[in-house]
Amino acid sequence: MNKEARVQFVINTLKELYPTIPVPLDHKDPYTLLIAVLLSAQCTDVRVNQITPLLFAKADNPYDMIKMSVEEIKEIIRPCGLSPMKSKGIHGLSHILIDKHNGEVPQSFEALEALPAVGHKTASVVMSQAFGVPAFPVDTHIHRLMYRWNLSNGKNVVQTEKDAKRLFPRDLWNDLHLQIIWYGREYSPARGWSLEKDIITRTIGKKSIIEEMSKV
Repeated sequence: MNKEARVQFVINTLKELYPTIPVPLDHKDPYTLLIAVLLSAQCTDVRVNQITPLLFAKADNPYDMIKMSVEEIKEIIRPCGLSPMKSKGIHGLSHILIDKHNGEVPQSFEALEALPAVGHKTASVVMSQAFGVPAFPVDTHIHRLMYRWNLSNGKNVVQTEKDAKRLFPRDLWNDLHLQIIWYGREYSPARGWSLEKDIITRTIGKKSIIEEMSKV
């Protein structure tokens, strides 16, 4: 199977498995999505979805968020990890949204990535899921699977994103990045996974990985 056929196999299989795609982080607007994505760094989506209702009950917009102290935010979000950095980021970006963007989340990668604690991946998730702009945010699942499927060299997430954007049609990026995340969680996790259930890796995966798994 050549690379083009492998890419099409991925698209078809994921469409079949996930005809409707749930969004991993609970939110109601661009601001609450931005905060949820920021909290998800080195934290599970399940944990974030447990914490955001507590935070958003006190502040679900930048105007209410800056009324809270950094310390108050930190106490609520502590279970998500990295709370000192994340609380400062949330407080700081809320001020900037009010001062520079009329309290709205900006709709550009450049403006989003200029906000404290917001990197390229966070900006990509917001642009994709809040504004429908084609983006391909690469998380650990996508990075792992693109390597397993022999569609990227696994060197780093920047390279994986470039490869994903080059290989997959632009109009599918927003669906595909979520479909791959769900597939990674359900069928192809980092450890202790079954090649038998993982139809994509089994069919198109790197030979070295298939051989390694076949020995287990």
